[in-house]
Amino acid sequence: MNCPSNGSLGDTHKQNRHMIHAGQLIERTLHEQGRTVTWFATQLCCTRPNVYKIFRKENIDIHLLWRISCILGHDFFRDLSDSINTGNFPSVSK
Repeated sequence: MNCPSNGSLGDTHKQNRHMIHAGQLIERTLHEQGRTVTWFATQLCCTRPNVYKIFRKENIDIHLLWRISCILGHDFFRDLSDSINTGNFPSVSK
């Protein structure tokens, strides 16, 4: 497994463009399930604008991602893990 090292900020920015965008993945899953943003906001106990903020986030707090996984019945942690196992994670030289 090739994981990012603690390189310079420029290296981190280059790596991020290859990683899964968590917010976009959540938004896509929500729409694939035919659910609305209003429904999702109600389930998360937040407002619609906050849901749209989540959709724009590339990185999501683990606790929030766990709650969203439970609400949508979708294992987002597996999606992220699969991206590492399939080589969709950037290779970093040491």
